[in-house]
Amino acid sequence: MLKKMLIRWAAALILVFTTYNPTSLNYIRWAIDSYADNLSVVILLGLILFVAYVVFVRATLQSIGKIGIGLVVTVIAVLLWVLYDKNLLDPANSTVMAWIGLIALSFVLGLGLSWSIIRRRISGQLDVRESDVHDDIAD
Repeated sequence: MLKKMLIRWAAALILVFTTYNPTSLNYIRWAIDSYADNLSVVILLGLILFVAYVVFVRATLQSIGKIGIGLVVTVIAVLLWVLYDKNLLDPANSTVMAWIGLIALSFVLGLGLSWSIIRRRISGQLDVRESDVHDDIAD
């Protein structure tokens, strides 16, 4: 179970870090620097990233919903507050805050992708999409 969850979180982390990160090695910086010479490649890679985000966000919304996303973001925010309160986090350091925000986003997406695994493990119940049930009934 943990291995599957870590793989999903790693995929979300790669997606988020590929799109943007505080270094110069990211799609956004590359696209800004290269669009004049490589517009078709910039658009192609942008569309691939967009499709990946649609898949990840849709899966997250379907599995934990807006309320679940809000709860996860709230837990992360309070965790950051605790780190700040204990002088372990400096919000004035924009680079560190950017990395934390990106990791938090990847965590939300990774949790959304993994929620069915977690729920099945906790409750013993499988998640079945409503359309799958209707397709089985029609057959």
